[in-house]
Amino acid sequence: MLPDILVLATSPSAAVNQQLEQRYTCHHAWQVATEQRAAWLQERAGRIRAVVTTGALGLKRADMDALPALEIIAVNGVGLDGIDLDAARARGIAVTTTPNVLTDDVADVALGLLLASTRHIVLLDRFVRDGAWERREAVKPASSLRGKTAGIFGFGQIGQAIALRLAAFGVQVRYYQPRAKPGVNVPRAESLLALAHESDYLIVCAPGTPATRHAIDTEVINALGPQGTLVNIARGALIDEEAMTEALADGRLGAAGLDVFADEPKVPAALRALPNVVLTPHVGSLTVETRHAMGQLVVDNLQAHFAGQPLPTPVKL
Repeated sequence: MLPDILVLATSPSAAVNQQLEQRYTCHHAWQVATEQRAAWLQERAGRIRAVVTTGALGLKRADMDALPALEIIAVNGVGLDGIDLDAARARGIAVTTTPNVLTDDVADVALGLLLASTRHIVLLDRFVRDGAWERREAVKPASSLRGKTAGIFGFGQIGQAIALRLAAFGVQVRYYQPRAKPGVNVPRAESLLALAHESDYLIVCAPGTPATRHAIDTEVINALGPQGTLVNIARGALIDEEAMTEALADGRLGAAGLDVFADEPKVPAALRALPNVVLTPHVGSLTVETRHAMGQLVVDNLQAHFAGQPLPTPVKL
């Protein structure tokens, strides 16, 4: 008999979905209407041995409590802020993620958001589409990246990949995270606030944890200043979204490029209305190649678990 697994979100990769269907009895919660999901899950909860989820969807303690046979949570992503790790640890439930394979694509999106914000790409696209160029209206000059300083908050694999890309644009890089990163030749700021003071651009790459919630607050935003640009490809909760929106509206912050938000997929109307913001719908890793690689890691972790083999990418609990 095939193991029963609960799938909270489908993979964009048809090959990944096919492997899951061949190897497991899949129960697709994402196909069930929200108001019917509780009763639907109750009927099969006792058989569920694995959950496939995403970093954004996660799995809370109450969800785990409803699944008495749960053995493993396979996260399609690298974010763990939605997973109750204490509950998983207490139950002896394994947790896996899909690291490394999404690094380059997320770093590319960070650079894309920075370029779109600083060079006014979205505004200029609208300028042409609306006929303003044909009417010979004035175009406000953008700012060059060359010679500027970018601060990276969180200097893991993605942060370091962004640093390599910035160097190619002639941008000076420095970073901040609580513990210094050994073996890197990039200067570390004394604090996040100091990093903002020293930077023209602040790129958020830190993990979403209780300790980093609203780390980018009014003080940090003011330190970045009216010529500064804020880019976030990490988690929306790291930024005080209301404070950022107010600063963008009144000119205390120059621009922002955002792929993540506090209450996804809801983006405040006040933020959506601002002309100095570039918004994307949490698509940092959304390429055909990377989403397949992420999904394949999910499959590989599940296969290893049910075969009694070491997990390829376990989370240390």
